[in-house]
Amino acid sequence: QVQPVESGGGSVQAGGSLTLYCIVSGDTFSAPCMAWFRQATGKRRDGVASIDKKDVTDYAESVHGRFSISKDNAENTLYLQMNSLKPEDTAIYYCATSQVRVSGRCSVELTRLYENWSRGTQVTVSS
Repeated sequence: QVQPVESGGGSVQAGGSLTLYCIVSGDTFSAPCMAWFRQATGKRRDGVASIDKKDVTDYAESVHGRFSISKDNAENTLYLQMNSLKPEDTAIYYCATSQVRVSGRCSVELTRLYENWSRGTQVTVSS
């Protein structure tokens, strides 16, 4: 399978916005679940947001109301719109897919269920 390719990372001041893009190959895009994760320096990789084939979404508490995950099926692209960014959002962001649904939903907590990881893109938020 082809590794997903993300873009859109960069540096922004607190309160600003960024949009991340993840282009996923056709076979991989057909996975039941897709999600965004992030890993700050010295910390574990945590889920940020997930989306299923019916566009049902789930978010980590820390980003709820500020971030929005979506996808374009025609373009095989996953998006993460990030608003009201905070310095604590600084991390490397990854996209990934999963074949596993937990209790009928795409988990944003269980990182181990995900595969086909992108290389990551740096997001830096300055105060």
